[in-house]
Amino acid sequence: MPGINEVALAAGVSTATVSRALSGKGHVSAATRERVLAAAMELGYVVSSNASSLATGRTKNVGVVIPFLNRWFYGSVLEGAEQALLGHGYDLTLYNLSGGGENRRAVFEHFLLRKRVDAVIAISLELTPEEVSRLLEIDKPVVGVGGPLPGVRTLSIDDVEVARLATEHLLSLGHRKVAHIGGNVEMEHDFHLPTNRRAGYEAALEAVGLPVDPALFAPADFTIEGGYRAAKQLLGNPRNRPTAIFAASDEMAIGTMLAARDMGLRVPQDLSVIGIDDHELAEFFGLSTVAQFPAEQGRRAVEILMDQLHPATRELGSVDTPLHFELVVRSSTSRPEAERR
Repeated sequence: MPGINEVALAAGVSTATVSRALSGKGHVSAATRERVLAAAMELGYVVSSNASSLATGRTKNVGVVIPFLNRWFYGSVLEGAEQALLGHGYDLTLYNLSGGGENRRAVFEHFLLRKRVDAVIAISLELTPEEVSRLLEIDKPVVGVGGPLPGVRTLSIDDVEVARLATEHLLSLGHRKVAHIGGNVEMEHDFHLPTNRRAGYEAALEAVGLPVDPALFAPADFTIEGGYRAAKQLLGNPRNRPTAIFAASDEMAIGTMLAARDMGLRVPQDLSVIGIDDHELAEFFGLSTVAQFPAEQGRRAVEILMDQLHPATRELGSVDTPLHFELVVRSSTSRPEAERR
């Protein structure tokens, strides 16, 4: 296989010029760069990633840390990040923390700190002060997706406002018995998302003078199966049956729609349902939702990371960028049947 010396000889330049031309770093005239690229292509020269990392101190690899691998939301953020990283010529190493405390310690105390990656993206994961400080002390750029992290550039969604918007949609249709399927205590690992979404739901009720009824809340695990079981509990009492349910995720909302069907209830005639996410199946089920564009979150995280990796524009300190969300109304929500008569 030809080396950099052969490319330099064919292009009539020094090996240093070849390195600058192929890496895009340092000043090289357009004509010279074209000549080097043509020579490299003709000879079939491929830049050695090992040699490049030794010369630059960069691995061209970004570590992405997620709490779960088998959740649609995390997978969608990951997909957006991967596409953006490939566009910048970076590889991705995935660290899944679903194995528990020992797995997490191994990731933060060994793998990431061995400088196997140039930077880290933490998706919907609250890092401890010790974890953040370790990463920052070795000058490893970090971007968080999902909530604020002290000393770290982040992208975050306002989960209170997202939940308020979803609940307000049901209230605006005339529903007054609105139930909520949210997370349980075990789900409080990612920026208190379940608590914040329940707070938004309750704030919307209180804003229109409705009391918060604990009997109209059911915990679940953000899966279709969990939403199905929780909805069965809420809908099983005909004396206190809600006319609408706000689920804290689309997967739980889909489970709610399936439970309603199995109980002989019609959506939206007998029960309106709304979720959060805009899951890939939401349109198929006609599910009203609040979209939070997870793939775009991944892409934006990478763009911030590229700025952090560039010495001339790298910003220090914590800056939290709010994420966009919007209400998407489909066929799963409508006015209560009593108001349509």
